[in-house]
Amino acid sequence: NKKLTGLTVVKKHFLKFYFTGSSGHPNFPQFEVVAEVDGSLVAYCNRTDFRLTHDWVKKILDDDVELATWFKKECFHSLPNIFQARISELKQRLKQPEGTVASFIWMYSCDWETETGESTGFLQYGYNGEDFLALDIERDSWIALKQQAIPTKLAWDTDKARLHHSMTFTSQWCPDWLKRSLHYGRNFLMRPELPTLSLLQRSPSDPVSCHATGFYPEKARLFWRKDGEEIHQFMNHEEILPNNDGTFQMSADLDVSSVSAADWWRYDCVFQLLDAEVKIIHRLDEAVIKTNKMNPGNIAIFITIVGMFCAFIALVIIYLFIKRKKGEHFYLVVFDIISCFPDSCFKISIFAQY
Repeated sequence: NKKLTGLTVVKKHFLKFYFTGSSGHPNFPQFEVVAEVDGSLVAYCNRTDFRLTHDWVKKILDDDVELATWFKKECFHSLPNIFQARISELKQRLKQPEGTVASFIWMYSCDWETETGESTGFLQYGYNGEDFLALDIERDSWIALKQQAIPTKLAWDTDKARLHHSMTFTSQWCPDWLKRSLHYGRNFLMRPELPTLSLLQRSPSDPVSCHATGFYPEKARLFWRKDGEEIHQFMNHEEILPNNDGTFQMSADLDVSSVSAADWWRYDCVFQLLDAEVKIIHRLDEAVIKTNKMNPGNIAIFITIVGMFCAFIALVIIYLFIKRKKGEHFYLVVFDIISCFPDSCFKISIFAQY
């Protein structure tokens, strides 16, 4: 029960960088950088390691040795020192002891609309797990995201070199790197991939989960409908999660406890890729739900199998008992009964000692 409509490529793309520094934390790296394009990891580095996750990313730096050298210098030397200096600066301004455990996060991103050519940028700092400062691109200044950040905002507003560098990052460098990524990684980044849609339910009293996995890009919706209309009651959405192959997965749960069996046909699960005219529709059907519940036919088969194994075990026990009576060696016997059906598997371990 799947329905596909016209397919087009995604129109808006994103480049995101996450820079993290820490001080006094034994189990946290002092500095690391993660880069993502359209939600897929493309690069990682810290003070000693520099990794690229795709061949097309490696090709970018192979073709631009100057850029590759600059990135490595920033990762191995410049940025780690800058982050430690920023942490010390904030500790002093917030009157925290120098040995205090602290973390400093710099997040910046940009997007690019392929049809209009428009680009927007975003830059924000976090301190000790909380939002701290954000760049106001329109006013060329900083926004304090909490009361304690106001002194830092006022100080950084007067630092025109820092402001210019931050504006250049978001408005020029980031869009340029994003466009270059799309050029080199076009076959990977601009591919729309449709997911496999499944209906899952642990037990008859649990919600039915519509699970979509293997879709790309990340921007997608998954929702339930009744009579063709999207419903919001009795719904629970889970966040979009990455798969190991660069695709994504997500789930949407529907509480069916108040839905009569006769009305199930009125419900369906819909997956939709945003910025692309594509949908997959899966009707709510008990026959296709994957569950831990064993159906009556399988129960009869399982009981028959268990009975046959029990008879076999009884014969083995009698045989071992006779052997022991004759003074022969001690035995420990372990029997594993494993039965699998299309919707479930069972294992029974039986230990016999003589």
